[in-house]
Amino acid sequence: MYEWILWFHVISFISWFAVLFYLPRLFVYHAENIDNKGFVEVAKVQEMKLFKYIGVPAMWATVLSGSLMIYLSIEGGFNLFKSGGWLHAKLLFATLLIIYFYSLDVYRKQFLEDRCQKSGKFFRMYNEIPTILMLLIVAMVVLRPF
Repeated sequence: MYEWILWFHVISFISWFAVLFYLPRLFVYHAENIDNKGFVEVAKVQEMKLFKYIGVPAMWATVLSGSLMIYLSIEGGFNLFKSGGWLHAKLLFATLLIIYFYSLDVYRKQFLEDRCQKSGKFFRMYNEIPTILMLLIVAMVVLRPF
């Protein structure tokens, strides 16, 4: 059963990252086309659907399946928390990713209310955060450096 949960976790992780990569890119276009009212209205709908209908379920699927894997490892007699500091680091980076994800919702709501003052350049830079966190998370799992 553990392997199926791991499979689901990886699929959920990929789906969540699709949102983490694409939503800030929509914000870039939104910020750079703020005077085009027709475009802005379409962007608002896309941002909402992407966040609520794909992002939130994928984030929760990732968190819950990851938690279940940790639980099953402990239940099976192999406590992942005693296998080194890599899991602690992974969970720290995953927590930062969740904070980042909900920060996107803050910006989404600001755009929805036509009060976001951030530039397209800001969102291009902000879009690098999930890439860095992904590299760190995958390194912790694959390399288990400590």
